[in-house]
Amino acid sequence: MKRTYKTNKSLEQVSIHISAFVLMLTIMCYFSSCKKYLDVKPDKSLQVPSTLMDCQALIADYNTMNGVYPYQGEVSSDNYYLSFENWQSLELNDRDNYIWKADANVNFGIWSGTYLRILNANQALATLDKISPSAADQATWNTLKGSALFFRAYSLYQAAQIWAKPYDSTTATQDLGIPIRLTPDLNEKTSRGTVQQTYDQIIKDFKDAADLLPANAPVTIVNKTTLLTKAAAFAALARTYLAMRDYTNAGINADACLKQYNALMDYKTDTIVQFNKEVIFDAQSAFTIALYYAKVDTALYATYEAGDLRKTLFFSDNGDGSYGFKGNYTGTPSYLIFCGLATDEVYLTRAECFARAGNTADAMADLNTLMQKRWTGTFVPFTAADPDAALALILRERRKELLFRGIRWTDLRRLNKESHFAVTLKRKLDNQEYVLPPNDLRYVLLIPIEVLNRVNIPQNPR
Repeated sequence: MKRTYKTNKSLEQVSIHISAFVLMLTIMCYFSSCKKYLDVKPDKSLQVPSTLMDCQALIADYNTMNGVYPYQGEVSSDNYYLSFENWQSLELNDRDNYIWKADANVNFGIWSGTYLRILNANQALATLDKISPSAADQATWNTLKGSALFFRAYSLYQAAQIWAKPYDSTTATQDLGIPIRLTPDLNEKTSRGTVQQTYDQIIKDFKDAADLLPANAPVTIVNKTTLLTKAAAFAALARTYLAMRDYTNAGINADACLKQYNALMDYKTDTIVQFNKEVIFDAQSAFTIALYYAKVDTALYATYEAGDLRKTLFFSDNGDGSYGFKGNYTGTPSYLIFCGLATDEVYLTRAECFARAGNTADAMADLNTLMQKRWTGTFVPFTAADPDAALALILRERRKELLFRGIRWTDLRRLNKESHFAVTLKRKLDNQEYVLPPNDLRYVLLIPIEVLNRVNIPQNPR
């Protein structure tokens, strides 16, 4: 079972000092030259990380490490639509990304928040490398290092879904990836690696994290921090390999995750709340008013049948023939989307990988294990005559189960590589239609202008 613990005030106080220290470094990094940074004498009241408690404070800062993940993929995907009036009320970046404008910018805070998480993780890793733990502290040291590696990899993965091309094994060694920062050294030159290098680093970090993290059920403490376990690393590896269309390794890691932890909510009796028993790793996006105004795609809503409990638990009637989304695993309205890891996603990933491997029976068994928790009355199991039929069913339910999770954009990017699953996205505003064809360059968003003004890296092509 998931357990809840309290934190002591000393850790909270350390967290405040460490967060202030890292924030100071980040501000200096962005708004000062390296020489000016080196000339500045740090405030003596700010504690430089040096102990295990310091490292824990760095990675236990919920707002920094579990929050402010990119939401732009969700804004650009096809789970919802906006009225013209609501669209006009958005900030310029979100308005442009909603209609896939070629020169749409991305909020700089999303980029800086991503790399602040990476800076925190790298600072913790650098500090841990200087600590020789006692036998009594070895388990804590392992968990802290595993957690820091996990957060670095998770941040790189999220950034790659926005600012790097979808993984393609035939071009990944040439395609532009994202900046990969592996140290807290602010003098380190910023450059873009390749997509292959990006995913290689993500996989390495998640694998190393899996070796170090404890084999326990997910644990939540009262300040909203999720203490990471092996299940999270395996779930993250499964998601990463799925994005790469490496379905063999995605299935292996989904299976490894479910062997560690496989609890599912029963929607007949359980309530959708934050830190529900399906959550393996809790994370949420930055705020966007676009998703506050979001009306669920009409065709998508129509796919939920009468006995499907998600039809009532996920959606609220707006009273005008449209529906809003309320089934958020953050426990908040949909403008703060859950972009963490949960067992329902892992079941669907393993089911898809079984189907792609030609194993219809196990694919449908996984799908029905999940679906029987989502239906009222007597559940009639789904059936499929062959692997192709099973795959089509699983992808349909994946879309319906995982909407507003920050997952759809990645699914579109990878499935567009298969002609029979590729879709053309369309928006209509004030009688004008906007179109995003499969594999369009706009499936990679532009790096924020503020970043390019600070560092010499190439922009994504248009």
